[in-house]
Amino acid sequence: MSDQDPHKAMAHRLRTLRETSWPGRKVNQSQLADALSVSVPLVSSWESPNNPKVPPESRIEDIATFFASPRSFNGHNGHLLSPDEMTVQERAEKQKLLDELTRLRTEALATAGGSGLQSVIPGSAQEIAQSLSSGPYRFEPGLDITIVCAELPPDMLERMPYADPSSPDFIELYRYSELDSLFELYGHLRAANPASQVNLRLAHELQADDYSSHLISLGGVDWNLATSSVLDSLDLPVRQVNDWNKPGGAYFEVENADGSKVAHRPVLDESGGREVLREDVALFARAVNPDNRKRSVTICNGMYGSGSLGAVRALTDARFRDRNAEYVRQRFGESDAYCILTRVKVRPGATLTPDWTLPEMRLFEWSRP
Repeated sequence: MSDQDPHKAMAHRLRTLRETSWPGRKVNQSQLADALSVSVPLVSSWESPNNPKVPPESRIEDIATFFASPRSFNGHNGHLLSPDEMTVQERAEKQKLLDELTRLRTEALATAGGSGLQSVIPGSAQEIAQSLSSGPYRFEPGLDITIVCAELPPDMLERMPYADPSSPDFIELYRYSELDSLFELYGHLRAANPASQVNLRLAHELQADDYSSHLISLGGVDWNLATSSVLDSLDLPVRQVNDWNKPGGAYFEVENADGSKVAHRPVLDESGGREVLREDVALFARAVNPDNRKRSVTICNGMYGSGSLGAVRALTDARFRDRNAEYVRQRFGESDAYCILTRVKVRPGATLTPDWTLPEMRLFEWSRP
């Protein structure tokens, strides 16, 4: 290996980490790919002795996390430890590896003639494809997916002439609540499931076949009858309370194992005589569909629309979806049902994506084996 070839130096170090990190427990490419939630060809391309590709920055951190602790690999299967699972020594080892691999990556990308950039592009494209094909919103090819929203109340629709079916300019989607969440989720589902039909439905228009598809319900129980129906059937230890006429009367209530109950409320300020939302509370729930055991139901539900959008973007936002999906995979595994009650921070005109790997963003977690 030549000191003048930083691409091969990077590939050699990655291969050495995989083969020699733990004597007597050699990690093969398939096992590493499974632990990182990437494809085997992608791992192979990083280690290629002749034409190696440079891993993206996010995968460098995952690799450092994996090899920072022998607890990542039991000799057959591997997984990434979450930050709160790692010891002080493991976190120090991760940082040491991260610094080394980041340096090697920077040197590879800085090679003359732009070859570093050319090398990283194919890997990045594969990373995007892998991300879309491995997250919780990737379903079996060819199966129908149904997104259900509430219809806006009549008093709102009356103020929107384009929502009138008799209008020449009628636009059907104006009838739907949670349009931000719907737009975000629909695009992701179509990209992640190109062979599947993605249907949009209003809650009161659901058909029998919709209930037995992969069903995703957006919005709260006050408007979306599908959300309230699904929540009742799943028997989650979380319920939404909607007493909007009482100060502090809108919140999520959690029932703990000892029977005690805790209320989680959104944070609102007052500005210019108006209420301003600073932080919403949102529920993400996933379970086996009670109407079809071979399908799933998903709920993304905030106290306000910002919360619903945050719950959706946790697993669609390209900057956060992989880490959040990995957290879900490690935390809930093959659970029959699980949920996360999460904070969703709101800035002027912007809803921020929650990072579930941060303990302070998770208000409550639950799963059923």
